[in-house]
Amino acid sequence: MGYDVGVIFRIIGIGVLVAVAHYVLKNSGKEDYAFIATLGGLAIALFWVVQLLGSFFDQVKSVFKLF
Repeated sequence: MGYDVGVIFRIIGIGVLVAVAHYVLKNSGKEDYAFIATLGGLAIALFWVVQLLGSFFDQVKSVFKLF
């Protein structure tokens, strides 16, 4: 029942990349692209979190022998 710490570092990495991209795009006058980059990063991070939650609930089901 070990968790992959690499996922946490990937989420941190995408957060840093999105923050830098947002800063650069916003300061260059492209606020629309900065917003789209932020939404893209958020979508990627949420996708990873949803996968982790799915595996977590599968483990809870197996521990309590539900279904």
